[in-house]
Amino acid sequence: MATAVSLTQRLESIWSDPPNLYGALATIDHKKIGKRYLATAFVFLLVGGIEAVLMRIQLAGPDADILSAEAYNQIMSMHGTTMIFWYASPILAGFGNYLVPMLIGARDMAFPRLNAFSYWTFLLSGVLLYIAPLLGMAPRAGWFAFAPFTETEFSPGLHMDFFSFALILLTVSTTAGAINFIATILRLRAPGMSIDRMPLFLWSTMTTSFVVVFSLPALTAALVFLELDRLFGFRFYDAGGAGDPLLWQQLFWIFGHPWVYIIFLPATGMISMILPVFSRRPIVGYTWVALATVLTGLVGFGVWVHHMFATGLPYVSMGFFSAASMTISIFTIIQVFAWLATVWTGRPVIATPMLFALGFIFLLVIGGLSGVMTAVIPLDWQVHDTYFVVGHIHFVLIGANVFPVFAAFYYWLPKMTGRLMDERLGRWNFWLMFAGMMIGFWTMHITGFLGMPRRVFTYGADSGWTLVNAITTGGSVLFAIGVLVGVYNFFHSRRHGAPAGPNPWNADSLEWSSSSPPPVYGVEHIPTVTSRHPLWDAHEEEADPGNERVLDERKETLATSTVDAIDGFVARMPDESLLPLIASLLLFGLFLAFIWKLLWVVVLLSLATAVAAAFWMWPEEKELTS
Repeated sequence: MATAVSLTQRLESIWSDPPNLYGALATIDHKKIGKRYLATAFVFLLVGGIEAVLMRIQLAGPDADILSAEAYNQIMSMHGTTMIFWYASPILAGFGNYLVPMLIGARDMAFPRLNAFSYWTFLLSGVLLYIAPLLGMAPRAGWFAFAPFTETEFSPGLHMDFFSFALILLTVSTTAGAINFIATILRLRAPGMSIDRMPLFLWSTMTTSFVVVFSLPALTAALVFLELDRLFGFRFYDAGGAGDPLLWQQLFWIFGHPWVYIIFLPATGMISMILPVFSRRPIVGYTWVALATVLTGLVGFGVWVHHMFATGLPYVSMGFFSAASMTISIFTIIQVFAWLATVWTGRPVIATPMLFALGFIFLLVIGGLSGVMTAVIPLDWQVHDTYFVVGHIHFVLIGANVFPVFAAFYYWLPKMTGRLMDERLGRWNFWLMFAGMMIGFWTMHITGFLGMPRRVFTYGADSGWTLVNAITTGGSVLFAIGVLVGVYNFFHSRRHGAPAGPNPWNADSLEWSSSSPPPVYGVEHIPTVTSRHPLWDAHEEEADPGNERVLDERKETLATSTVDAIDGFVARMPDESLLPLIASLLLFGLFLAFIWKLLWVVVLLSLATAVAAAFWMWPEEKELTS
């Protein structure tokens, strides 16, 4: 039997990528892909933040002319599109890519090459989006892109074509990633990790992945219809040509409201793992929190007309969606009470991850309450298209996404880098962001009640909006400074941070059982799980090094049954490959050709993409050992 040292060396040689450019481009290591997701999405956060600061400087005082109406419209559209599509969901996918295999005791995702493909298409979709402003063709119809304003008659040029094809490419990436998460969580869990023992982050990630699979086709269809209108003269959204502009809103919000939970639920799963660790006790109501997570995803499909109360729909249908909008808040309330009970009955340790987690709960409650207010139809008619809605969406997206993301960074970066983040800088990071959030974005609700419309680039001195806008701009700048403190803390701690060790927080989940940073192969032996808290319970077992769970012959991991995680077989993992990158580049070129209407190039690249897919899917000799 091999010694522990030789086993480690063997696993290193099997799972390591070549130390060259080929290895960097061809890697399918979930940890590297997860870190690339996190870094890329965070860059988009910073870019979107710069766009937000430019908007707020323009609105800081009346009659400002720092930005023209056209420039403001483009920056506003890029800001919303970047934050909602290219930051909020991909940043959570980054944590998922890095953590999910480690949380379940697997060595990689179920489809490692598909995982790499999802990252490259995400990156190239962002490149495609940001080519547009470099060419002076930035989208200018908002992140919601309502028809008929996006039709060629009202949006000539290639502005909306870049928007549409970049977003279609992103839907390809997001769908591929969701399918991978579902397969990984359902089939690669360590023996004994039945579904009632899964960490709550897995419940939220799996729920979100199913929501992605069933909601994103509506957005893709809406974008395809728009491009058929723009490129080939179809009339899906033309009321004068047997089309209907409301078709866009119906399709977009059928996707759009579930998307709110796509960028929210994984964050709640992370909080449900962080709070118990710093409360020094298991979470209260595990089963209820898991059930509330699933029901939020399900009921979220019945809320989309919440966004269309001002479009003249029948009162009966609006009443149904108003009730659904209020009902869905019950599931969030269940989670909030579970978190508060966990803290109240525990022995809280107030470290930076805990501060961001508690700040998230506070901001989520405010954002949730303002959301329930807009579910009341008469009130919605009054605040529709005002800054009240802008304040609500920022409390939901920042409070329920950015704050949990920062909590997760402070919690899991020591595992990824091997270095602890600086605690003093972390507290400055939190309080600056929290104060900026309350000063800047809570004030937007008041601005809305004062009647300021959304999407205006200037206002008169006699409007009564000068003071509240100045306060909002000041708070936004303070929030941005807080984010930059967090960025500085990261780079400072990478060099000067204290060594983290395997488990600096005395956490309970499997990712903390390995060294920090973890080895390339993840775990030496596939563990056997017997409870929800593997590292807190002394009776956990490790696989016998003499059986097949060592898995040191080639790239392999253990697959188990869907519900009870038993009856395992060995699943062979592929080697590194350039095919995911090649396929992504071909799709990128294909969509560029569509934008420029180069139909002969479209044909050639379509054939090349089909050939690349054939090489990818070409069967290999694989063995499944029972």
